[in-house]
Amino acid sequence: MTKILVSADMEGATGVTWPADCLPGTPEWQRCRPMFTSDVNAAIAGFFDGGADEVLVNEAHMTMRNLLLEQLDDRAQLLTGRHKDLSMVEGVQHGDVDGIAFVGYHTGAGDEGVLAHTYLGNSITGVFVDGVRASEGLLNSLVAAEYGTPVVLVTGDDRACADAAGYAPDARTVAVKDYVSRYAAVCRTPTRTAADIRAAAAKAVGLATRHAPPPARERVIEVGFDAEHLAGAAALVPGVEQIGPRRVAFTATTMYEGIRCFKAVTTMVSAAVEEWYG
Repeated sequence: MTKILVSADMEGATGVTWPADCLPGTPEWQRCRPMFTSDVNAAIAGFFDGGADEVLVNEAHMTMRNLLLEQLDDRAQLLTGRHKDLSMVEGVQHGDVDGIAFVGYHTGAGDEGVLAHTYLGNSITGVFVDGVRASEGLLNSLVAAEYGTPVVLVTGDDRACADAAGYAPDARTVAVKDYVSRYAAVCRTPTRTAADIRAAAAKAVGLATRHAPPPARERVIEVGFDAEHLAGAAALVPGVEQIGPRRVAFTATTMYEGIRCFKAVTTMVSAAVEEWYG
């Protein structure tokens, strides 16, 4: 039995280049939802083409209610909705996932890339794990690694695919668009990207082999912000220390705890942002 978990984010989906394209409730978001669903369906189809027995899709974008269930491949199941223990990679902790796919991913805060950010659309200027700038892909790959689950497929813009080479060098990658600026890209059509994703996913199944988790190790996670008061808000989370005017740090004994603490930090920071001045 081969089980694949798909972590589906929207900023890196086909055709998405502008905040409104992935902001729930906007006309642009409604237009882009079918293209997002098309990317995910292509991955599902490819995984089954390659011999997978089960595919679980975990919604990972914002409200986590963006994919069109009524258009989803019937062979897959969809985990939708917010407030999950592991957020973007919920489901990997059960120990039965042989491979994980990051569909619609993007680069992290402080890097070049279409709609680049790390968890929050703005406010965070950079996240670092043991001194290395981290995208959501890197953070989530470290969580998955603790359960012996390899990243087998990454889709997004060309910069997201280049980022994946750093944390999942063996994974198959598909660029659905090429970066021009944070809000512009040269995009392929949904028909073309669906074919590319499906072919890559079929080949990626061969990489889906659970292995022994690496030895447990502490991680030092630092987060930079664009305003001093946000660092103060983040430091209200137990274990988080303000180490500079706009920077905090904490030590996590596991990435399971690390990603949960980071999520608490982003929740506190979101609550501290004021409409006009951030």
